[in-house]
Order: sequence, then C-alpha cells, then structure tokens
Amino acid sequence: MNQIVNERRTEQIIKFLNSLDIKSRRFIEIVNRKDKFIINIVNEALTHSSENKIFNYEKLEFFGDAVLRLSASDFIDRTYSNMSVGKRSELRSQLVSDEWLTELGKKIFIEKVIIKGSKAIGDENAKDTIIAETSEALIGAIYKFFNSIQEVNLWLDNFWKKDAELFLKAPYKFNAKSALQEWCQSKGFDLPIYKIYEVSKNHGDPKRFSCEIYIDGSKEAYSFGQSHKKAEKNAAIILIEKIFKK
Repeated sequence: MNQIVNERRTEQIIKFLNSLDIKSRRFIEIVNRKDKFIINIVNEALTHSSENKIFNYEKLEFFGDAVLRLSASDFIDRTYSNMSVGKRSELRSQLVSDEWLTELGKKIFIEKVIIKGSKAIGDENAKDTIIAETSEALIGAIYKFFNSIQEVNLWLDNFWKKDAELFLKAPYKFNAKSALQEWCQSKGFDLPIYKIYEVSKNHGDPKRFSCEIYIDGSKEAYSFGQSHKKAEKNAAIILIEKIFKK
C-alpha cells in the first residue's frame, strides 16, 4: 500500500537517510534523486500503528527481524571466522537484541522522524520498544529496496565492530543475570532473589525503580532503573563485576 508523502516529509526522510552515512554510492544516488519507492518504504517503516492501522511499520519490522539475523550472522562470519558455533550464537544474540536495537535507534535519532499517534506520543513506557521496533523496520526497508544485505552491512558493521569487541571482552556484563545464576549454582548457593521497589512515579525516570539482590539471605548489591528489568540488570552487573574482581 502506497501513501502520498508530502514535500516536507520527503525532505525530512532524505535528510535522515543521509545522516545514516551509509558508504554506498548507489544508496547515496538513489536517496539524493528522491526515489519515490525508497521514500515511501522508509516512510512506512517510520510510521507507528497508533498513527495508521494499515500503513505502518509492523510488516517491515517482521521482515527486518530476519534480515537483522542474516546480516549479523554474515558480519560474525566475516569478522570472527574461527569462532565456534556456540560463541557465534551467543554473540549474535547480543547483536540482534531489543536492547541493541534501542541503542541503535537512539544513536541515529530515529525518534525524531517517527510518526506516532497521540496515545503513543504520551506513552513513556512504550518509548524504547517503539524505537527498537522502528529501527528493525528500517533495516527491513533498506534490505527490501535493494533486495540485498550489502547496504545493511555497510551501515550496521560500523556499530557491530565496536559492540562485538565490548561484548567479547566482558560477556558477563551483557548477560549479568545469567552469569550470576551460574555463579550461584557453581558455589552451591540458592538462586539470587531480586527485590523491586518503586521509588518514583515519573515514567522514564532512570531511577524509577530500585532493585536489591539477595544471596542466601544477605543483600549483596542494589541499583536503579527506569523499569523492573533494567533495575535488575543494573544491580546484577554491579554484583557480577564485584565477584569477577575478587
């Protein structure tokens, strides 16, 4: 389904696509000649379902999920050719995670070009989810236009090179809760207990929730987060870093 994209929106999309700095001559040429197909498909990727129930990012997000996994697998194969299959799977799970997509979206300032309905605009709890899903839809849109992962790789490789190295240096930081659970089991302790407290009513507050971690009845660490999940993860990271430094 096509939509008429007005001149102002077209210019906004072109400016956004150029800001991605994809080192592809054909990508740059196509964007700068204001190709209607790429403008339309990117506009679709950047339209939330709260704005339009029919013309929105959902189909491209579904498509982008497969493209992202393929592109990440290709990156790992090219960059870490001697890595075991198990390690490849572990690394890929980080490079295609919702958290990684959210961070990608924030780095490219995708929220500024997302069209959202009034309900979504005021929903701080859904903000990160929308950023992640729309970023995935954008990946699907770029692949679909070129019918190739070349442009996707030229774009995402720059992020993955840094993020993969960070993960491989300290994988426990990215899987802190799992690493903490494994450590407890190796020491014969009961599984860690996470206690969550709401300390702020403000949606989006990075310290809205606090989390305390107890092991064998003793409080070992605490931290904050804007959601239950983030508070737990932040506390687990603090504790697992303390354990690994011993």
